[in-house]
Parts: sequence; C-alpha cells; structure tokens
Amino acid sequence: MHAANPLRQPRRRFGHGLKALLLVSVAGLATLADAAENWPQWRGPSGDSVSTETNLPLTWSESEHVVWKCPLPEWGTSTPAIWGDAIFVTTQQEEKLLLLRIDAHRGEVVWTREVGSGTFVRTGGRKQTKFHELHNMASPSPVTDGELVVAHFGNGDLAVYDFAGKQLWKRNLQADYGAYTIWWGHANSPVLVGDLLISVCMQDSLADLQATPSPSYLVAHDKRTGREVWKQPRMTDAKSEECDSYTTPLLHHGPHGDELIVMGGNQIDAYDPANGAQRWLLAGIPGGRTITGPTIAPNLLGRGVVFTTQGMRGPLLAIRLGQQGALSGTTDVLWQDRQGTPDTCCPVVWDDLLFTVSDNGVAVCYDAATGKRHWQQRLGGDFKASPLAAAGRIYFVAKDGLTTVVAAKSQYEKLAANQLDDETLASPAVSAGRIYLRGRKHLYCVGDR
Repeated sequence: MHAANPLRQPRRRFGHGLKALLLVSVAGLATLADAAENWPQWRGPSGDSVSTETNLPLTWSESEHVVWKCPLPEWGTSTPAIWGDAIFVTTQQEEKLLLLRIDAHRGEVVWTREVGSGTFVRTGGRKQTKFHELHNMASPSPVTDGELVVAHFGNGDLAVYDFAGKQLWKRNLQADYGAYTIWWGHANSPVLVGDLLISVCMQDSLADLQATPSPSYLVAHDKRTGREVWKQPRMTDAKSEECDSYTTPLLHHGPHGDELIVMGGNQIDAYDPANGAQRWLLAGIPGGRTITGPTIAPNLLGRGVVFTTQGMRGPLLAIRLGQQGALSGTTDVLWQDRQGTPDTCCPVVWDDLLFTVSDNGVAVCYDAATGKRHWQQRLGGDFKASPLAAAGRIYFVAKDGLTTVVAAKSQYEKLAANQLDDETLASPAVSAGRIYLRGRKHLYCVGDR
C-alpha cells in the first residue's frame, strides 16, 4: 500500500470549495444580469428617460471612470439602443447610412451594415427638406426587442436586422408614402409595440402651394416581415412649419388600454397601437414646429399626467390622462408655465418632481402636480440632449460634453460636473450600471471597470 498523500485531501476540499465559490459567483452574476436594465429605444424602456438602476456612476472624466470609448464613423445624433451585451448605433459617414453593433464589454465594433445612402442639403425652398446643421440622416434612434433591431434614417429607409447582422427586410417610407416635406430633416424615431413597428411622420402639408397636401401619418408594419398592418392619416389645422414635428410616439398603459401619445402639428393626441384609431385629442395648442417630446408621470393624480411643451419654446403643459375623445384646454390642462421652457430637451419626472432644461442651460424643478417652481438654476452651456433621471439624481448633458448631476430634490443641490472631450447632442442611455454617452466622434461607456 502506498502512503496517503497528505496533499490530496486538502486539495480535494479546496476543489469542492472552489466549485461552490464558482457556483455562487455565477449565480451572483446571473442575478446582476437579470437586474441589469436594457435600454431598447430612445429615452429607455418606458420612453421617459428614467432608469431603475441604482449603481450608476456619479463622477467621470476623460481619465476617470471611462470604461472604454469606441470611435464612431462620423457622425449622427441618435441614441444607442442596448440589449444585454449588444449596443446598436446608427451613424452617417459621408453618404453611407450605417448600423453598428458594438460589444458592451469590450467597446469594439462587432459588425457594421450599410443600410442605405443619402445626400442632404442645407438650403432649399419649402418643397425641399433642409437638414439643420446640428443633425443629419442619422438622427432617428434604433429600437430593439432583444431579437430584432430596427434602423431608420432621415432618407426614409426603414430596415430590420437580427442580432447577427442579417437584414430581414427593408423598405423606404418616402417611396411608399411620398417625399418628406419637413423643413429641417426627418428625425422621428420608430417604436415597437408587440409585433408592430410603428413610425410617425409629421410635416409641412404645403396646402397653400399644391392641390394635394403632403401627408402626415402614423404607419404600423409587421416587425418580422415589413408588411403594412395599418396606416392612420394625421392631418391637423397647422400650417407651414407649424405642421413639423420631430418627436417620437410615447407608449402609455392607460385605463382604456395601451395608447400611443403623439405631439406635434399644434395638437397632442393618442392612438390605439393595435389599429391606429384615435383615442383622444387636445387641439388648439399652436406654437410652431415641435422638437421636444412628451413625458408621462403614469401614477400622478390617479390616472397619470402627460407633460409637453408647445413648439418654439411655447408653454409647458400638464395634461390629465385617462380621458377619451376631445379634451378641453380649460378642464384637462392642469397647469402651464410660459417662462424659460425647453425647445429641444424633453422633461423628466422623478417621484412627484418635474425637471426641465432650456436650450440655453436654465434648469427648473417643478412640483409635478401643481406646476409650482421649487428652484431655477442656470447650468451654463447649450443643451439638446434630454436629461436622465436615476438613483435620485438628474443628469443634464450639455452640447460641449459637460454633464451636470444634481439631486432629484425640491432644493437645488449640485452633486458633480463631468467633462468629456466630445460634442454630445444625443440623449444618454443606461445599462448594467453604466451610462453610455454618444458623442460626435466616440461612444463613451462610463462606470466602474
């Protein structure tokens, strides 16, 4: 008989312990993965720029808490869509319209697909779209459901890919429904509702220039095949540039079922996503072309409140939800504020507080139910990105790459000021404890390594 090896038993015990430790670690990672938040579309899971994650970074710079920064083919202003380890970004490189998949762990491009091509102009008459200098055809944000990813561009291209980069279908909305006549370049992002991919187009009708007006509409396609399921005209009483809207539909789970809330053309209304039927309408809110989209406080005052800003820095309105048919500006508008409202940046709600930032950098905190101003603070700089609410904080991202973080409280409290060396017009995205900031040249991932 051989003498027992004194190392065997301890080694065997160590092996069992290591196995148990690995199992615990894997289970812990699985729990973290389950808790990690996907950011499947512009402004996140609920379309309101609110994240449920609690471990987001507070401070960062080019040398601190930047996990990686991924060079992007220039350029675009769309927000990334994130599902698990897949980040999808659209961009325009000269005339090429591109969809990229980026690995969330390594910050490297996994694949690139050329969806289409297009040339934009800066000048022209009302019958020719003039892209504003601050954006191009890569302004609409991609959207994903974890299996498919949708890319849409300002030339009308609408295409669906699987996560491996295979194109499943493609069509062009201008070819299908007529040339875009929006003044400053089509920029509306699509949304996914169940099996439907829903797009919106709100544009100058040119009714004073031609016998047949240019259409504004909502249209739904089967997300797997591209087949048109329904199309709903959305012609309003607006004229000329007042018809134009660059907003994205907002899904609301209301007492009468799901509804898509749409702002623009001097009105706000809601549609049944299943068939496109109009649910309710608040008309008669003129203010010019509309960039800033609506935000919902779903539980405020029982059935919820939607906040929206009339175009061209018009009044900020708080509108009671839960009604059907024609709404009244007298009885259904709870409050309005006319001073220092945003032209581009959407409002954001945290608890019972509403936060806004004007394009010239004045942030305001309101009581969401009454419209009372709790505080007003000049942050400085120019703003185009919509603020992010998370972990009791509001993140305000300025065009020059500076993110000011304040406490989501009724008293102003500045928590941090974080500078990156890039131009940031896109709204931020959040996933797995990290904030993703899309600059003109790079996509930044900020957080703990």
